[in-house]
Amino acid sequence: MGSACVLLAIFAAPVAAQPAAWRMPIETRTLDNGLTVVVSEDRSSPTVGVSVVYRVGMRLEPENRTGFAHLFEHLMFQGTPVAPKGTFDRVIQGGGGRLNGSTRPDYTNYIETAPVPALRPILWLEADRMKTLDFSPENLKNQQDVVKEEIRVNVQNQPYGLFFVFDINRLAFSKWANAHDGYGSFKDLEGATLADVESFHRDYYGPNNAVIGIAGDISPEEAFAMVEEYFGDIPARATPARPDVSEPLNTEGRREAQADALAQVPALAVGWKMPARGHADHAPMAVLSQLLAGGDASRLYQGLVKGREQLVNIDGGLGWPLGHAWDYDGPTLLTLFALYKPNVEPDAVLGAVNEEVARIAAEGVPAETLAAAKTKLLADYVNGLEPFISRADELAKAQLLWGNAEALNQVPGRVQAVTVADVQRVAKTYLTDANRTVIDRVPAAMASARGIAPPAAPAPAAAPAQD
Repeated sequence: MGSACVLLAIFAAPVAAQPAAWRMPIETRTLDNGLTVVVSEDRSSPTVGVSVVYRVGMRLEPENRTGFAHLFEHLMFQGTPVAPKGTFDRVIQGGGGRLNGSTRPDYTNYIETAPVPALRPILWLEADRMKTLDFSPENLKNQQDVVKEEIRVNVQNQPYGLFFVFDINRLAFSKWANAHDGYGSFKDLEGATLADVESFHRDYYGPNNAVIGIAGDISPEEAFAMVEEYFGDIPARATPARPDVSEPLNTEGRREAQADALAQVPALAVGWKMPARGHADHAPMAVLSQLLAGGDASRLYQGLVKGREQLVNIDGGLGWPLGHAWDYDGPTLLTLFALYKPNVEPDAVLGAVNEEVARIAAEGVPAETLAAAKTKLLADYVNGLEPFISRADELAKAQLLWGNAEALNQVPGRVQAVTVADVQRVAKTYLTDANRTVIDRVPAAMASARGIAPPAAPAPAAAPAQD
């Protein structure tokens, strides 16, 4: 039985049985240059997962460089003076491995998985691009075009255009760091210079601003020695101070309406500001999020999609969709995204959501319902840790964001300790109209009847960028 299966069995066991606590093996070491390495040994497969996570993301990018963290994620795959463009993909994928990268509010991560013998070349490649990149006008122009085309395809020419991510943040948050569109603006992307790129790499991509996670068929001592061999001689670099991104809960509801030229049915995005990472209310809110919006068994799906038949569907959660309940390090939202039926008023949907929240706040939930929500929440959590590539990534992120990768082992206990009273308390504290942000997005044909300005025409697609 694999480690995840064992953990799921523990979660499902009766409380009275007092099963032994599950613990993922975690060993941590910090090199002299500040690079932290986190290793979890697992001999169940002759493979390994690697994640290099840098403390820079949408929330931490410089003002007037909107989307720069995202742009830089792309530039990291454009090669170095030693390993030209294409080397990274060819070495890892040619050996049967996989790789990816992503930009989130609080971090940028680069992940790989491959057979164990590929660990050395992976670490060599990651160290090489930590040192420097192939800074050239051609590479910068190419990736500026790629990111702009992503914005056209995923935002400007898509129904709903990620309004439930970037528009809801703009409206819900007050500080620029939290509110701006981290995907990027054309103006700021086009204004990026080679000097900007070089300084960004210098400032944010040093070893002292990174964590490496390694999970799989290797001992901690072997992994530490390899990382020391490839990364140990990279000097630490001065990193800008992290801005104060903290914000209180909102004290007055925020709302706007939008028209959408591509949508067929209206949609609502609803967001509430959440407790800080590690706060006493963090785990209870994760459980409440599961109760409200965690799949087809959730209160909102059963109550508004099945029961009242107001919605076509509903999705969302704590930290959704740019992360999950445990990987944020600044203000975040519990976000709901729902398509609702054209003959339903948005205020009726909001009223129904309030009814479901108020019912939990006033009555609580049955013990078996709470237990089922915890089990599902933890089952999803464990499933996310099963692939070595994901486990390495979660290890690195936990070390970076929580300051301790052992936080991963503490999540089950935090969740299991949540009581009905905890759930009631956080429902009353956070899911209020005063702390709520709402965006109503309707098809163009419905806009005039709702008194909403017509939508702008979708942006034309650009020709594919040339290498």
